[in-house]
Amino acid sequence: MDFELPPPTQEYRRQIKRIIAETVTPADIDLQHETGTFNCPPLNRALAEHGLIERAVPGLGVGDPIELWVLFNELEKAAAPMDGLGVAVMIAGVVNHVGTESQKEQILPSILAGEALVCMGLSEPDHGSDLASVTTRAVRDGDGWVINGAKMWTTMAHEARWLVLLTRTDLDAPKHRGLTMFILPMDTPGITVEPVFTMGAERTNATFYDDVRVGDEWVLGEVDGGWQVLGVALAFERGVMGGTNPAVPLLRRLGAWARQAGVIDDPIARERMARVAIDNEVAALLTQRTASIAAKGGLPGLEGSMTKVFASEAYLKAAHWFQELAGPDGLLQLHEPGAAADGWIEADARHAPVTTIQGGTSEINRNNIAERHLGLPRSAGRQ
Repeated sequence: MDFELPPPTQEYRRQIKRIIAETVTPADIDLQHETGTFNCPPLNRALAEHGLIERAVPGLGVGDPIELWVLFNELEKAAAPMDGLGVAVMIAGVVNHVGTESQKEQILPSILAGEALVCMGLSEPDHGSDLASVTTRAVRDGDGWVINGAKMWTTMAHEARWLVLLTRTDLDAPKHRGLTMFILPMDTPGITVEPVFTMGAERTNATFYDDVRVGDEWVLGEVDGGWQVLGVALAFERGVMGGTNPAVPLLRRLGAWARQAGVIDDPIARERMARVAIDNEVAALLTQRTASIAAKGGLPGLEGSMTKVFASEAYLKAAHWFQELAGPDGLLQLHEPGAAADGWIEADARHAPVTTIQGGTSEINRNNIAERHLGLPRSAGRQ
């Protein structure tokens, strides 16, 4: 089997690496951890100026979604701020896939120019990953809708121009069928944003919707068809985009520290570094498989779940192993005197558990694999 990328995609990768090297500074990387906002506007604009964002959007790029993976694989390996851009590109793909022509004209240019971000109002305080149970209501009022409710984990809401919002529109329909997705401007009256800081140093948000009035033009997909729209988004997110190789910069930093600290010749350290390197390669191959399925017109929901579970759990294991190797110095935070790997090991140890939750918890994804791939019965908690 030939894993070599075609020459245009290899050139695409080289362009991305060059722009990252020219644009992202150590101060930019530090800033995302200080503020919790994992976004770098100069990087986004530089990528857009060369058409590299558009090339990554599913349905628009000449090499998508392989190039979607390449973009975020390179950003992730460089530890560049990428969360804001990641969601924006994913939703651009969803809008391109199911949006109206008017929505495409209003929304896509701002994202492709690297100027606009998107946040997702999906999870709710009482339901977490059980998105089919959301209670935020959109009620028909004349020729529009009135929305009331609350969302949790609305990452980038404090920076985003656009909001994707999952609502319940039919109380009598089965819970997967009575949902409608909206996409609307974040400056729509009635939306409130409150910060929530995670253990991984990321700022996410709680968002509240009080008599938010919108027209039919902001319905994304079909009325009561929100579950299908959500499926498109999750198929792009799980496995095709970033989030599958965060252990690459961790391994690089651990290796530099191990040489400096004289730990590199320790047999346990070498074995664990080798195992993490193998896991990183497996995660990359699983991601490429997912991207390949999408490139052929499929929606790799199941394969994405497999990739997401493996990559996030492997990252969690790597962070635990490396913090053990570093001992007390692995508990010191970024840039503290004596901190192992300048504190990056501790930062990854806090960030790794968060990745097992983002994009659907490991439990949700394992249930998906068990039911759809292995043919096992639904778990008791999902009856």
